[in-house]
Amino acid sequence: MGDVVNLRRVRKARLRTDREAAAAQNRARFGRTRAERDKAAAEAEISARRLDGLRLTPEDDGDGGA
Repeated sequence: MGDVVNLRRVRKARLRTDREAAAAQNRARFGRTRAERDKAAAEAEISARRLDGLRLTPEDDGDGGA
């Protein structure tokens, strides 16, 4: 036969691990300094501008305007 398992302890342990995972996500999301947030925003802006600069417009598609 298998071991006897206390379901209350299992439930509480699972709840504890779920809360720890959520806390880790919140630390990663909100635990940054203003300088880090500003730097990430600036990098995202530069990347968006670079992507827009490389985007092909309908005039640049090479089909001769047809």
